[in-house]
Amino acid sequence: MTLQRWFRERGGTANPDGRPVVLFPDTFTNHFHTEVGVACVEAIEAAGHQVIIPDGHVCCGRPLYDYGFLDAAERYLRRVLDTLRDHIRAGTPVVGMEPSCLAVFKDELSKLLPHDDDAQRLARQVFHFAEYFDTHDIEPPPLRRKALLWGHCHQKATGGMDAEHRLLSRMGVDVEEARGGCCGLAGSWGFEDGKYDISMACGEQALLPAVR
Repeated sequence: MTLQRWFRERGGTANPDGRPVVLFPDTFTNHFHTEVGVACVEAIEAAGHQVIIPDGHVCCGRPLYDYGFLDAAERYLRRVLDTLRDHIRAGTPVVGMEPSCLAVFKDELSKLLPHDDDAQRLARQVFHFAEYFDTHDIEPPPLRRKALLWGHCHQKATGGMDAEHRLLSRMGVDVEEARGGCCGLAGSWGFEDGKYDISMACGEQALLPAVR
C-alpha cells in the first residue's frame, strides 16, 4: 500500500475547502514507510489545510546525480514540473518529507533548468516539513518528552535545523541535537559492497554513540 494509493482510496483530502498544500510523495516514503506519509498528511490536515498528493510516478532524480546521469535527472525534473505546473503557478506551497528531494528542488533544479520560470517558482515555494509549520505559524500538538535530533545533511545545506528546534520547543519537547560527523549512509553509498566499515566508522563519530 503506497502513500499515493492510501490517499486515493480514502478519497483524497479531509479538508477540501482548506488552504491547499502539495505533499510530495518521495519514493522512500511512498513505497517503504507509508505510515510516515500518513502521519504527515494527518498532521497537515489537523491544521485545517487541504493536502494534495500528485498521482503517477514523480521523482526528484536524486540518486541519478550521484552516478552522473544528468540527462535522466533532467527528464525526471521536467516530469515533476509538468505534474505540478498548475499548483506551482498558483503559488501553492510544496512540502517535502524527505530532505534529499527538497534539496534538489531548492538547489539543483534551478541550476539544471536555469531558464525555466516554473523551476524558479518551485525552488522558491518548497518547504521542509517542519519549515512549513514554522513559516505558517501552525500550532503543533503538545508532546512532553525528551528527544534526540539528528540533522539530515541535505537539510543542513538547504535551510538548516532551526525550524525543527523551534517546532519541537513549541510542542514542549526537551530536544538535544546530536552534532558532529556523518551518519555514514550518504544515500546508497553506505550500503554498497566494500564500504560497510567506513560507513560504520562515520556513524561512530557522533550519531551512533548519541543514540546508544
